[in-house]
Amino acid sequence: WEEAGVVLGRLRDALLSPEILRPAAFLFLWQATPNCGTAFFYFSTAAVDAGGLGFDPEFLGRASAAGSVAGLVGVAAYNGLFKDARLSSVIFWTSVASAVLGLAPLALVSHANRAWGLDDRLFSIGDDVVQSALGEVGFLPLLVLAAKICPPGIEGALFAALMSIFNLGGIVSTEAGALLTDMFHVSETDFSNLAPLIIVCAASSLFPLLFLGWVRGAEDEKAMLDV
Repeated sequence: WEEAGVVLGRLRDALLSPEILRPAAFLFLWQATPNCGTAFFYFSTAAVDAGGLGFDPEFLGRASAAGSVAGLVGVAAYNGLFKDARLSSVIFWTSVASAVLGLAPLALVSHANRAWGLDDRLFSIGDDVVQSALGEVGFLPLLVLAAKICPPGIEGALFAALMSIFNLGGIVSTEAGALLTDMFHVSETDFSNLAPLIIVCAASSLFPLLFLGWVRGAEDEKAMLDV
């Protein structure tokens, strides 16, 4: 118990230090922006006659599997193309690209993809694949930074704490998305405000970039210590 108390004390001191607290706060903000996934799920599974896309569970499962495979491609892409790049730059550009691509569901809502000759299912899977790959490319720099800033002796405890902060951000993201869904009056039968909801959620994903300097500062400090 005495050893556990020492580890907890060091963990507390580490989390309260600016060089770790600021990147941890950015990690939380990056994950906590509102997600309109639940609202879009309503739209995706609603019958075509009711204004939805009529996706069945089998197709949703295939789309999820395709997204998982794309995530692995994103990991390979990061290791092959971006592992030597500045972490904050990778986070910035993947966040911008994800925000822009986050507007892609507007094509499904307006059925513009059909005018382009793209089937709803094909367009949806393509969007999932690209978003999943980009998500991994954007997330891996945060994991790399977390590994770099962990003080010796408490690497496991601090990394677990950072992942807990990340998961907490995911919970906040889901709850914030649910709150916005209710505010926009999007339901299983009413998708009239789904497009504005998608736009707000996509735009909100850029908010954490205002605090990207916290990550850049941690990078610079670590680089100075390694010299």
